[in-house]
Amino acid sequence: MPKRPLPDRSEQAAATQKTVSLALQGGGAHGAFTWGMLDRLLEDERLMIDGISGTSAGAMNGTMLVFGMVIGGREGAREMLRTFWRRIAECASYGIFQPTPLDRLLGHHNLDHSPLYWAFDAVTRVLSPYQLNPTGVNPLGDILSELVDFDRLQSPDIKLFVCATNVRTGKIRVFQPHEISVDALLASACLPTLFRAVEIEGECYWDGGFMGNPAMFPLLNACQASDIILIEINPIRIEETPTTARAIIDRMKDISFNATMMREMRTIAFVTQLLEQHRLTHKTRYRRILFHMIGAEQEITRFGVSSKLNADWDFLTTLFELGRSTAAQWLDRHYGRLGNESSMDLRKLFF
Repeated sequence: MPKRPLPDRSEQAAATQKTVSLALQGGGAHGAFTWGMLDRLLEDERLMIDGISGTSAGAMNGTMLVFGMVIGGREGAREMLRTFWRRIAECASYGIFQPTPLDRLLGHHNLDHSPLYWAFDAVTRVLSPYQLNPTGVNPLGDILSELVDFDRLQSPDIKLFVCATNVRTGKIRVFQPHEISVDALLASACLPTLFRAVEIEGECYWDGGFMGNPAMFPLLNACQASDIILIEINPIRIEETPTTARAIIDRMKDISFNATMMREMRTIAFVTQLLEQHRLTHKTRYRRILFHMIGAEQEITRFGVSSKLNADWDFLTTLFELGRSTAAQWLDRHYGRLGNESSMDLRKLFF
């Protein structure tokens, strides 16, 4: 009897495929950590992506992934992500936010010894972007326009949602897949001390991290995947209480940008508990959602907030490699739990 041929890699992947949605946090240059994560997840053909909700750098990463998939599949997405971060580094090499030789020697990738960083920090406490940058120049817009054909961005396979904060109302604005544009992405990443508010349809927007970093509800309401993976950039927990002025400010910013997401996750945890206790049977449209989180809190914590403005290529690739290795370890440990159970304790983490 002739032997049956062994299934090829694609057939083996299809037999064990799992579908997930991704929640991508913002965090400036630390978004290169998410780039590394996504690069490793895309490499695993067992994983299919149903939806992405992203804020700031998370929105940029999500856009590059979706557009790359449209034009070139998984490898196209990986290449598009790398090209984006390379362009960010090239652009930053002409800017004022440069690590000094001492910063490089210390290896923490902060800008703590950069006189230009401290001078800019002081000036922005007195002058607004409307005074410092009256023409509203933002090189990021040029990079996005150069790399992405927004008319082709919509994917039939992956739904992309981008979060921003309405300056006037304080409410979150979630841009739907058909609404995503250069302005929507710039709005999602608009730090109000650095950039003028981005006006869209008569409303002005700031960074989405204030009201959703990122928002989970689009993945619950508009996507079918029962597994949501949160890629964490801003540490939820830290080991020690900060005692220096800079460390205290850094921690305040992390807490602020996690606050809305924490409240949303507490609500989800409560609904999940009711579903598991069968107390919502036939009474709700909610379904059981399995949550997972991939992060490297201890490693990321050692980088200060100033490093979020450090787009030096050496630092970006350091974060990229950390993201890849963290994702690889998570897949080895938890892939089998996808579709079966959560790999994170929502009540322990968010209550």
